[in-house]
Amino acid sequence: MNLKKAILLIVLIAVAHLGYGQYREESFGPHAPDPIKQVQVYPNPAVEFLNIKFEAPQAKKIRLSVHNILGNTLEVETEVVDEHEIRLKVKDLAAGYYFVSVRDEQATLRGTYKFLKR
Repeated sequence: MNLKKAILLIVLIAVAHLGYGQYREESFGPHAPDPIKQVQVYPNPAVEFLNIKFEAPQAKKIRLSVHNILGNTLEVETEVVDEHEIRLKVKDLAAGYYFVSVRDEQATLRGTYKFLKR
């Protein structure tokens, strides 16, 4: 097995052990609400669309970026459903694991969520 295949295998095994709804907290103030409760990412695994729902009505002020497992930023069509929800069109993505980074303009909400595209 060559080095490239070995590294890919290690990355795939590591990702498989993280779970579908993996969340990574980046930075929050000492009295900030629990970020996991502020954001819901569903359905996971996703087939056509991935919905991101926010507890606070700030969907228009949220910045999203989607990355593949290698860290490359991907262009994904987004739609603001209402003041609490954004829908990502993931239908055209290849099957696999992806990350969506969520940030608001004031940087009080920042997080990265993992999802599986089937």
